[in-house]
Amino acid sequence: MPQADREAAGDHPAAGAGEAGRAGSAACGGFSRRRMLFGAGGAAALAAGGAATAAALRDGGDRAAAPDPVVPFHGPHQAGILTPRQQHVRLAAFDLGTRTDRGRAAALLIRWTTAAGHLTRGEALPPELEPPGSRAAETGVLAGSGPARLTLTFGLGHAFFDRTGLTAARPEALAALPAFPEDRLDPARGDGDLLVQIGADDPFVTAHVLRTLQRLARGEAALRWTMTGFTAADGRRNLMGQVDGTNNPDARRALLSGPGVPAWLAGGSYVVIRRIRMLLDHWDTLPPTHREQALGRRTADGAPLTGGTEHTPVDLAAVRPDGVPVIATNAHIRLAAPASNNGATLVRRSWSYHDGPRADGTPDAGLLFTAWQPDPRTGFVPVQHRLSRGDALSRYLVHEASALFAVPGGISPGGYVAQALLEG
Repeated sequence: MPQADREAAGDHPAAGAGEAGRAGSAACGGFSRRRMLFGAGGAAALAAGGAATAAALRDGGDRAAAPDPVVPFHGPHQAGILTPRQQHVRLAAFDLGTRTDRGRAAALLIRWTTAAGHLTRGEALPPELEPPGSRAAETGVLAGSGPARLTLTFGLGHAFFDRTGLTAARPEALAALPAFPEDRLDPARGDGDLLVQIGADDPFVTAHVLRTLQRLARGEAALRWTMTGFTAADGRRNLMGQVDGTNNPDARRALLSGPGVPAWLAGGSYVVIRRIRMLLDHWDTLPPTHREQALGRRTADGAPLTGGTEHTPVDLAAVRPDGVPVIATNAHIRLAAPASNNGATLVRRSWSYHDGPRADGTPDAGLLFTAWQPDPRTGFVPVQHRLSRGDALSRYLVHEASALFAVPGGISPGGYVAQALLEG
């Protein structure tokens, strides 16, 4: 899906036995989360460790600094969906190991959930949280960094349900995305059993948190792919120079609720992730008017070519004196508009990426596009089909990776991600 406007979107193997895994495997019918995670007495030690770590982080620095804002991890929906977008992101997908069943997957999600609670408060992890057999320990790397508005958002891929014996519980909306004509997808950088979106205003924090999650997944899940993104200082422009994000709908429209929504998905959403490389060297040679016509907006301020300011509604019916539409018939904002897609809208939170030069010397750079919606079959899929049929912007884009995940609802204190699914 092209990056510039949100009109469409409203805007347009690891195997390994261990105590936690064995406890989880035997507990699907009503397991003890405490035994799976820590063993006897572990919960008390965890609470004590967290308090001690928080105190150490407050008092251990030589320079006084105002505390970074903390984004609450617990709530009716996962943080990272409605949260104002941070400056940096790490998107990562994991595959479960061949011996990871439903109980062991639950044990992993308990570890990750507990860790997320500590990390988003700026606390280091207590040793009791390390997986069985681990020789690693918390190094205090984040001391002084603060939480930096850290959020961790977890999702479940299509194959997660098969791996955990929950195929019958997989939502129909989690069906594999169809192929689109312009796709040049690398399977190794798409899909996955588990998604983690790590957002923060400090790239140092996102890097360490990803390493921490990898360590805690030892014996149960291995990293499949990871992508790193950033925003402009003002959070508005992408690498094509366009004002990005105009007319994004209210993010709450992406949340699931009402009859028919499984308990574990209530307050959750679906997210489509696309890695979209921009052909920047070609784009930079185009006349400014050509670039604006391809999008349908002015580069300087994001206003539609039909006039006004950035947030002035686009007049798709406007024509020039010679009868030619002001907004070209193949302009991105026309093809992406809800009016062109039976009202389909997406809520998107995207970041730029730049991974250096490719073998041919051109920049490996573009957009990490994330689109949130209550059903991709009526959101992303029809919009992308429409854009694939002649969008002027698409000739300067290459879709290289794609994934879809169901994002469970929020987590209560003492609970864990997808608890209602795994214990149901």
